[in-house]
Amino acid sequence: MVQISPVRISETPEWQALAAHGGEMRNVHLRDLFASDPERGLTLRVDGADLHLDYSKNRLTARTIDLLVAVAERAGLAQRIEAMWSGEHINVTEDRPVLHIALRAPRRASITTGGVDVVPGVHEVLDRMSEFARRVRSGEWTGHTGKRITTVVNIGIGGSDLGPAMAYEALRPFSDRSIECRFVSNVDGSDIWEATHDLDPGATLFIVSSKTFTTLETLNNAKTARDWLVSGLGDSSAVARHFVAVSTNAEKVAEFGIDTSNMFGFWDWVGGRYSYDSAIGLSLMVSVGPEAFVDMLEGFHSVDEHFRSAPFRENLPVLLGLIGVWYNDFFGAETQAILPYNHYLARFPAYLQQLDMESNGKSVTLSGEPVDVATGPVVWGTPGTNGQHAYYQLIHQGTRLIPADFIGFVTPNHDVGDHHDLLMANFFAQTEALAFGRSAPQGQPYRSFAGNHPTNTILADQLTPRILGELVATYEHKVLTQGVIWGINSFDQWGVELGKELAQRIVPELTAPETPALAHDSSTNTLIARYRAGRGRP
Repeated sequence: MVQISPVRISETPEWQALAAHGGEMRNVHLRDLFASDPERGLTLRVDGADLHLDYSKNRLTARTIDLLVAVAERAGLAQRIEAMWSGEHINVTEDRPVLHIALRAPRRASITTGGVDVVPGVHEVLDRMSEFARRVRSGEWTGHTGKRITTVVNIGIGGSDLGPAMAYEALRPFSDRSIECRFVSNVDGSDIWEATHDLDPGATLFIVSSKTFTTLETLNNAKTARDWLVSGLGDSSAVARHFVAVSTNAEKVAEFGIDTSNMFGFWDWVGGRYSYDSAIGLSLMVSVGPEAFVDMLEGFHSVDEHFRSAPFRENLPVLLGLIGVWYNDFFGAETQAILPYNHYLARFPAYLQQLDMESNGKSVTLSGEPVDVATGPVVWGTPGTNGQHAYYQLIHQGTRLIPADFIGFVTPNHDVGDHHDLLMANFFAQTEALAFGRSAPQGQPYRSFAGNHPTNTILADQLTPRILGELVATYEHKVLTQGVIWGINSFDQWGVELGKELAQRIVPELTAPETPALAHDSSTNTLIARYRAGRGRP
């Protein structure tokens, strides 16, 4: 049973001590912190699995970390971590366990919920995925006309799209370039049109990812893809050779025309934004192969074990989470920049947007009361060095405090001339410039850099499947850390429901042949009427 404390974290002496310390630290400059402790770059750092975190360029001291850890302990973080591993229903509003950690548990592990060990089922699905991926990659699986599959189109939305799409781009150096993966999520018809208009139907495989097989956007795109395929091949029976499903609804999958032997399942204890290492990642496994996919899972698991076992002061995801709380709640920071210095991580910030903002974008506590502290930040970013010639100006010389995570790699995936040394020179220079700034030449205040802008630096050897798994798991557990401290449920997403419900109501109002009776507000009614007129409807 998940214990929900009746005491708000803001009312505890630990939080109040941290708040008092925050007042003392508010005007302290990083220049002074490094001057008083020249060795802080050697002490304020930690290793977790294969990741190295330098957090010395933050506006904090060892005392700050002590106070933050005390808050985490008072919030019951250790107990919540163990509750997750024990299969307790920590997703209290949906009465579900939270077991994405089981998706990357080794075969020998045992993780139970409701008296059932879920690990064997996970590996049964992984084995079926591996066999299917092997058949597609080898050419053994062919389309309806006997052609080898050369394009895989993943149809999903939210976590069923952002995760596999991000990971596919991140692991392109490890992919089979004879098989291209494309990703469709938007219900805007331009998305599915662009993904299919230049393809050969006989060489295209669609993976439809929807747990219930009723998701409006996904099913609409899937039906359009089916029509395109049948039109191109002239035979509705071709669907069985060109569509597979990631779902738990065998009846709906069969109605669609997909052979249920080609349906790959997952579980209600996996949230969409935590799911790409499940069957949701089937397109990724086809691209990089089962061995690389398993390497990625092992990376996830290595950080899972670090998060579960390392003391909080030496725990990389916990420290990232605590530092985020520090700026979010005591410095008024409203955003978090994610700045990967790697071309292949172009979609990583967008992936983290959903992971963080859907998880911790909450204003009600676990006990159903309004929160009285600031919760999740706005997450954003792009790869370096592109951002340096765009929004870094705001970070360096603007009026907002924007904490940033810099992610870099010692070894490039492609060692081309001196490119990587130049890239990493910028990587190191930016965190130095943000921390320490520079005084303006006489009479040129516009060239002044105040500095004192906080950054974390995450450094790994090379972006590999294993390292990608470690990075994603790190941010997953960072999100949990913050959610526990704020007393919110990081694993539901009720905020996405209202707009979807209203859209279902509006669809027939847009398409009805006769003028519908509209009962919205005056703005929405007028806009619907204008849209109908533009479409030639009364």
